[in-house]
Amino acid sequence: MFFFDPMYFVFALPALVFALYATWKVRSTYGKYAQVANATGLTGADTARRLLDVAGLYNVRIERVPGELTDHYDPRGKVLRLSDSNYSSYSVAAIGVTAHEVGHAIQDATAYAPMRLRQGFVPVAGIGSNLGYILFIIGLFTQLTGLATIGLILFSGAAVFAAVTLPVEFNASSRAMALLDQNGLVTPQDHGMARKVLDAAALTYVAGLAQALAQVLYFAFLLSGMRRSED
Repeated sequence: MFFFDPMYFVFALPALVFALYATWKVRSTYGKYAQVANATGLTGADTARRLLDVAGLYNVRIERVPGELTDHYDPRGKVLRLSDSNYSSYSVAAIGVTAHEVGHAIQDATAYAPMRLRQGFVPVAGIGSNLGYILFIIGLFTQLTGLATIGLILFSGAAVFAAVTLPVEFNASSRAMALLDQNGLVTPQDHGMARKVLDAAALTYVAGLAQALAQVLYFAFLLSGMRRSED
């Protein structure tokens, strides 16, 4: 069975190692600066409310959610959700992560095109990647090249979604640092530490794209083998 194909590890292992490094990097960087108090004495929730109000987003609610680094912005409900680890924290890491999520709220309010594209692509990517995987496996084992090709195309939606995600996340981080600077919420030292937290977090999105591409390339490799066997 292809699940045990050594070639799979040729494609997947580098991306997996990178993903593990990215996870370690964000956890260690966040953990380090979660222990450093920010200069303003504001909590993550305080920072969120101040930045949202400055941006005129008075309608965006702030909620607390369980967990660590579970922070996210919900564009449908217009809710900015902060994790337990950031909501009431006075750390540099907390205000950096919070400002990033406010960046997403501003993207939503200003109809930032890449964010709109990503939102519209969510159902397509979800259905396409799952259905595509099934069709590819069926095509592989039944030696139906056409079916496997359709499966690969659909499955590639996951990689496209990961690629579309990158500019959205990078832009949110850029907005975050500008918001913190413009509103006097960071000292030069705090700025550097918050930037490190966001840069580390960005690695996880790059790693996600690398893993998605690795899977697509492996499937393409298998498909090319099927086509050669038909010649």
